Amino acid sequence: MTPLRRRLIGTSLALLGAWFVAGGRAEQAPAGGQGPDRVAALKQSMAASQKQLRQYEWIETTIISMKGEEKSRKQQRCYYGADGKIQKVPIDSGQAAPQSSGGGGRRRGGGRVKESIVENKKEGMQDYMEQAAGLIHQYVPPNPELIEKSKAAGKVATRPGASGQVGLDFKDYLKSGDRLSVELDGANNRLLGLNVASYLESPEDVVTLAVQFSTLPDGTSYTAQTTLDAKAKNVRVVTQNSGHRPVGK
Repeated sequence: MTPLRRRLIGTSLALLGAWFVAGGRAEQAPAGGQGPDRVAALKQSMAASQKQLRQYEWIETTIISMKGEEKSRKQQRCYYGADGKIQKVPIDSGQAAPQSSGGGGRRRGGGRVKESIVENKKEGMQDYMEQAAGLIHQYVPPNPELIEKSKAAGKVATRPGASGQVGLDFKDYLKSGDRLSVELDGANNRLLGLNVASYLESPEDVVTLAVQFSTLPDGTSYTAQTTLDAKAKNVRVVTQNSGHRPVGK
């Protein structure tokens, strides 16, 4: 690895690490060139966005699809509580769940058996999705120690993107064969997107996550949409955040 490439990776990792530490609590590592100024600007920008976002409430829409067919959709009102954690209040859609009509004699008993099978499938799928979500949480936000481990192992690659974007790829980040990819705006160090390719128990049980970020008119950065794909089960979970408005208005 050339000295120039080593400096480029080191500076990019510093920028990424600073972004993911809440409130700018990260220790700033020495860097050459314009590195310190860029890191300081990034920390200041993200600390301001995190503070500003706590002044907003928004609507979170979660859509679960199986084999391309939408199975459920729910909305929750989200805001930050006094403890600094996001509070979620379900929004009543006014749609009642369909009730199965009972028949007579053996048909009613067969209906109960069928309902039991369907219920077991639902529970199994819910457990699977919880495992998938738990795995993704090990990647988002990225762990600074795992980032440093990838760097030390020489498994970090930088790549130029369109319109001045910068990409960072971490191979074997958490598991052998997985990948964490991050997209940054090279001009202002704003995080544009994040992608994860991993698996549960075996490499065939693929789970991916794509995260898109956006900004409010006042410059506040927020997660606009996350898309979780569990390809082994043909399940997709899309979570959208929209309708941001100041709390209490």
